[in-house]
Amino acid sequence: MSAEDHAVNHHDDHAAHGEAHDHGSFKTYMIGFLLSVVLTAIPFWLVMTGTLAPATTGLIITAFAVVQIVVHMVFFLHMNHRSEGGWNMLALIFTLVILVIAVAGSVWVMYHLNANMMPVHDMQVMG
Repeated sequence: MSAEDHAVNHHDDHAAHGEAHDHGSFKTYMIGFLLSVVLTAIPFWLVMTGTLAPATTGLIITAFAVVQIVVHMVFFLHMNHRSEGGWNMLALIFTLVILVIAVAGSVWVMYHLNANMMPVHDMQVMG
C-alpha cells in the first residue's frame, strides 16, 4: 500500500467518522420531535384556556419559542461547538448579535418617536 493510498483511505475514514458523528440517530430525532410537540402544545393550551393574563402568556410563549429554536438547532440542524470546527456556532452568534442590535434599535427608535410626537389637538377646542 503506497503512501498515497494510505492518505486516501485515512481521509475516507475521517470523513466517514465525521459524517456519522454529525448526523443524529432515530432516537435523537424522536427526542427532538417530542420536545417540539411539547414546546408547541403548552403555549397552545395557555392561549386556548386563557388561564393567565395576556402579557404573561405572551412572555411565556416567547420563552417557549426561544427554547424551541434551540431544540431545533441542536436536534435537527446538529449545531454545536464542534460542528464545522466551531464556525457554525460563530456564525450563529454573529447573526444573533446583529438581530439584537436591529430589534433593540428599532424598538428604541419607535419608542422615542412615539414619546416625542406632537400632541394631537382637539379641533372643537380651537373653534
